Amino acid sequence: MGTPRDTASTQAAVVIERLEEEYPDSTISLRYSNRLELLIAVILSAQCTDERVNTETEHLFEKYDGPEDYANAPQEELAEDLNSITYYNNKASYIRSACEAIVEEHDGEVPDTMSELTDLSGVGRKTANVVLQHGHDVVEGIVVDTHVQRLSRRLGLTEEERPEAIEQELMEIVPEGYWQQFTHLCIDHGRATCSARNPDCDGCVLADVCPSEKGDSRIDLASGEPW
Repeated sequence: MGTPRDTASTQAAVVIERLEEEYPDSTISLRYSNRLELLIAVILSAQCTDERVNTETEHLFEKYDGPEDYANAPQEELAEDLNSITYYNNKASYIRSACEAIVEEHDGEVPDTMSELTDLSGVGRKTANVVLQHGHDVVEGIVVDTHVQRLSRRLGLTEEERPEAIEQELMEIVPEGYWQQFTHLCIDHGRATCSARNPDCDGCVLADVCPSEKGDSRIDLASGEPW
């Protein structure tokens, strides 16, 4: 079992410093060329790997050009175009509805505020944060995906379970200048080392400060379950 630093802020600083050294080129892995493509890619990424989304959107973005195309697409056709994505029927419906609103209420442009984005179908705070950060260069929160949720609990940065509550705690301890990069670092580390089911604690650069480290700890703080 690792020994976390005395305060959550100090623990967060150690986590960021070490992960930056481990993943110096950490950035978003979804592929897109404009704000609408980013929005659609993030909607599709819910409970689906970025790798799968990138494979699917390669042909999707060639077929559909602009929000009008998605808004006017038959539900069945768009769903078929997404059929290798998890929950593709629902996501096709979200995309069509969101694009209808973008056309009718936002002059065809992806909105640039949290409230307007979260009013769109299929867009929660996590998705809106990604679009704001990477589409509009607006950073007003921390994207809490499954990797951030898992790592922040394992590392003792929060005991909260809901993404919204985790985000609020992280915003208090992660320096604002790192709000965007913190997510990418957690995602890279979650994929490479700190996986959900079988984390490689022996090869982890954070093992000595991680209270969930499998060497002595009996509990995975992410799930609350025994290892």
